[in-house]
Amino acid sequence: MSRIGKRPVELPSGVTASVSGQTITVKGAKGERSFTATDDVTIAVEDNAVKVDPRGKSKRARQQWGMSRTMVQNLVTGVTDGFKKELEINGVGYRAQMQGSTLKLSLGYSHDVNFEVPQGVTVTAPKPTEIIIEGSDQQLVGQVAANIREWRKPEPYKGKGIKYKDEYIFRKEGKKK
Repeated sequence: MSRIGKRPVELPSGVTASVSGQTITVKGAKGERSFTATDDVTIAVEDNAVKVDPRGKSKRARQQWGMSRTMVQNLVTGVTDGFKKELEINGVGYRAQMQGSTLKLSLGYSHDVNFEVPQGVTVTAPKPTEIIIEGSDQQLVGQVAANIREWRKPEPYKGKGIKYKDEYIFRKEGKKK
């Protein structure tokens, strides 16, 4: 039995949820998000909470039960608080700055990298060595952060590159004479 799926998703004040078929739509202060569940689960809104139940005892139904409940919880979190990823840039001359909807990155290449920020995500660079990505869609925020990090991953010898703020880079010792 799913321990996650058993718990209903509480709807905070100012958040409304509506179900039509297998699609749940959640509206809140930061916008509107929706999720379409598989036919293995049922979604119902009752008593200011969203309840997800499996439609049978098959393995797939039990798998979808916990996952669907987590997806609904992410919808509610996204429209109330939103999601945030922080990136840190380490390296001499490495920096970032916003120019309109384009993030301009200087990462030691012969040219600057211009990263177009997609709709639904806000990217800010409060310091030249810091990038903050915020949005209501957890998957999109994480994907944008991963795409930015992909331009210059942190290397293990000097630690240069773009890393997540809470990431630990395993450092290696260099050559010895």
